[in-house]
Amino acid sequence: MKTLLITLALLMQAPVDSLPDLSHPWTLQECMDWALEHNLTVATQTITRERTAVEKNTAEWSWVPDASGSVSQNWNFGRGLGGDNTYEYGNSANTGFTLSSSMTLFDGLSTPRRIQLARLNLEAAIQDLEKARDDIRVSVAKAYVQVLYNYEIEGVARRQLRIDSLQVARLQGMFDNGKASAADLAQQKASQASSHLTWVQAENNVRSALLDLAQLLDLHVWEGFHIDRPQVELEQVLLSSPDDIFADAVQIRPAIRAEELRLEGTYRSIQIAHAQHLPSLTLSAGLGANYYSTNTVTSFFDQLSNNFSQYVGLRLNVPLFTRFSARNQLRSARLNRVNQEIQLQRVKNNLYKEIVQAWNGAVAAQAKWESAREAQVAAEAAFELQEAKYENGKATFTEFNEARNRLVKAYSDAAQATYEYLFQTHLVEFYRGGALTL
Repeated sequence: MKTLLITLALLMQAPVDSLPDLSHPWTLQECMDWALEHNLTVATQTITRERTAVEKNTAEWSWVPDASGSVSQNWNFGRGLGGDNTYEYGNSANTGFTLSSSMTLFDGLSTPRRIQLARLNLEAAIQDLEKARDDIRVSVAKAYVQVLYNYEIEGVARRQLRIDSLQVARLQGMFDNGKASAADLAQQKASQASSHLTWVQAENNVRSALLDLAQLLDLHVWEGFHIDRPQVELEQVLLSSPDDIFADAVQIRPAIRAEELRLEGTYRSIQIAHAQHLPSLTLSAGLGANYYSTNTVTSFFDQLSNNFSQYVGLRLNVPLFTRFSARNQLRSARLNRVNQEIQLQRVKNNLYKEIVQAWNGAVAAQAKWESAREAQVAAEAAFELQEAKYENGKATFTEFNEARNRLVKAYSDAAQATYEYLFQTHLVEFYRGGALTL
């Protein structure tokens, strides 16, 4: 609990006391670690886990006998009970001391079932927390890859602008020497301006993607935030079938485990409801003493000694008619079990659907990546040939511009295919228990 309070205090003081270090590029792991520490959804789920732990502790201590003490003071006027335990007229005062304890000896095994249910609820809450953490990891990885992709597109736009700038400088020199027309120079300058606009838009897309990532991380200060750009080297990955992936995932995914624990908890709830039909036996014991202030002269401590009493008792409670409350609780518990079975199957179906979608995405991304690589190589070769022709006056500006546009598109398609393939293949492995890395 102390750790939780400290965590919450740090969360509330984040704008001042938990400023991020933006002096270096953040890796994917650093982004994940920061998100897991500062994300409010994770913090809320942590509170739920702590509250469930408190409930478990309460259930575990329910076996222990309770103890209570009391002191009472009464004033009587007129006819009342005196110190010799007879009724008499007059004013009197009575001081009483009691100490009592009780313990349930048998309640149809309801108490141990409640303890087991509380433990299952805590384990389910732990799995819910881990699911929330996994969801954050996936979201951060997806946003991180989007930033990397936008970086690549910005680099492509920058190369395009550099190519056009070089062509403008070349044509300007030729125009000055009377070897190029004003129309050719104007066309090239228009192409340069268009490339510059594309580059500006690409830079804005990078900033927008960084902002999305920073907001996902709950960074209160994000100006200057940038990420590490690792070298991405992809190879063909042999993917298992979706059924094999699902068979592994269903054993380890926290969402499935949480619902399985809740299903087990419904059986405990049925047992608890059954116990409402059984007798219960309670043991009680206590101590007591009284002091009566009347016309007698018996001292305070003598009276306490004389009036000291002890008792031990057993109470057997047999439910004969509970107005169908016990019966209806059992019916509700059984319905909850059926509902939880449906919920477990629903979560399994959703997991299978996610795995199939990720697998299909990975297969499609793999095919797209292979095609994009071939298209990029072909576009580079075509552009180099067309550029040489254009510079030697053997190709028109339109032909050169078309080759350049095909090259830019090939670069963009290759970048998109690369990061799609990177994310989808790692996502598939993540379902099987692998780490989200680049």
